[in-house]
Amino acid sequence: MEKFVLSAHAQTVIDERFIDLAWLERVLTSPERVESGKGHPELRHALGRIPEHGNRVPRAIYNGAVDPVRIVTVYFDRKLRDKL
Repeated sequence: MEKFVLSAHAQTVIDERFIDLAWLERVLTSPERVESGKGHPELRHALGRIPEHGNRVPRAIYNGAVDPVRIVTVYFDRKLRDKL
């Protein structure tokens, strides 16, 4: 995924949760796992560990049906820490 834009919500939560944009880019370009959105077929969930941040797993939810790809939200998925 080369190009993406952040929704206003995604920008807000990235700032509030201290999510480094380099981490987001890494998860989007080289995800360890991609899931489809439940009830929203246009949404995808990209997940990947961030070793330098205690192996926490950001979940980046994005709409890949638009160009450029639109990031809807991002958060650290506590259920997947050390399990991905």
